[in-house]
Amino acid sequence: MMRFTVTRRAGRLAAIAATAGFLAAGPASADAGFQQWIADFRNVAAQGGVSGSVYDNAFEGVTIPDPEVLEKARYQPEFRSQVWDYLDSRVNPFTVRKGQEMARRHGRVLGQIERQFGIDRSVILAIWSMESNYGEVLEKPDRLHYVPQALATLAYGDSRRAKFARTQLVAALKILQSGDIRREQLSGSWAGAMGHTQFIPTSYQAYAVDMDGNGRRDIWTSVPDALATAANLLAKNGWQTGKTWGYEAAAPSGGGRYDGQTKTLAEWQQLGFTRPDGRGFPRPSDRAELKMPAGASGPAFLMLRNFFIIKRYNNSDSYALAVGLLADQIAGYGAMTQRWPRPAGTLSMEEKFELQTRLKHLGYYGGEIDGNLGSGSQAAIKQFQSRTGMDADGVPSQNVLDRLRR
Repeated sequence: MMRFTVTRRAGRLAAIAATAGFLAAGPASADAGFQQWIADFRNVAAQGGVSGSVYDNAFEGVTIPDPEVLEKARYQPEFRSQVWDYLDSRVNPFTVRKGQEMARRHGRVLGQIERQFGIDRSVILAIWSMESNYGEVLEKPDRLHYVPQALATLAYGDSRRAKFARTQLVAALKILQSGDIRREQLSGSWAGAMGHTQFIPTSYQAYAVDMDGNGRRDIWTSVPDALATAANLLAKNGWQTGKTWGYEAAAPSGGGRYDGQTKTLAEWQQLGFTRPDGRGFPRPSDRAELKMPAGASGPAFLMLRNFFIIKRYNNSDSYALAVGLLADQIAGYGAMTQRWPRPAGTLSMEEKFELQTRLKHLGYYGGEIDGNLGSGSQAAIKQFQSRTGMDADGVPSQNVLDRLRR
């Protein structure tokens, strides 16, 4: 069981409180419209079973919308990134190695979860990696938001998500009312996803598990509770124990015309779809849907029922594919064998690691070598480009890597 030390936890939560708006803003910075919305929503929350004292305590000192929430709401990488870029940053030697390390560290509780819920440990570890980088996100206060404030911001300022946010806000307040978590711990993502395995409040209410037996369902600081909660969601949505999520497949010429169709594995094999390593498909009577996320020129995948159960966690094909591929590698089954049809001049996953390594060796980059070319890597690239007379756009490209190699 992993627990934060009291000193470390207190420092983290203090930072969250300051970042998320626990401290009252001065009158000049208050948002009158937002404050009126909070006052009006009190009756709605009461009708949903939230006591007035819990509501008032939850919003004490919250006078302005969370300034980052609406900005983050406009960008979701699952639906904007090219599939290979999305997978590169989530399924790579760094995340696999950490997953295998966590499998050893939490082997006992993972074994209990497998026996109780029937979900393979590698799948749970892959979800943990995807959702919070094995809990590391929870140690970065600048990435966290005070959940009631974040959800009120969405309900107040995002018409597309207002209904969702209102429902989630009532649920979050009821979690607070239940005593499972204290106000200063109620942190999460911009959309209210919480804890190690990033559950929105209504999903927490439906699936949260007290795996460590301390009387609280604590997905924020208890790894057993968080991982068991993820397993419970998959199990209750119909996970097929002992079966995989799907198979990488090599498509025959013209196979792209079948994209999106569902057939038995035996029927797919008769049409010329094979596993890249030449092995046959186990259980040929199982039905699978063909997905070709990069089009006819890219790899094919035959998705079984468990792939679509993963999508109950996050309704994105890229997300579910990343979970499946990462789980396979954590379990020791190896990586994909086919290559993605990357445009000329872009970097492969291996080259992204090399670029970070070279930038770090030259003193431009101080972060982790993880293949994730985020803001830190892009700033380092810009600095290198400026120093070497290149166009300083911060874009990781073959030209930048070639210059680094020289």
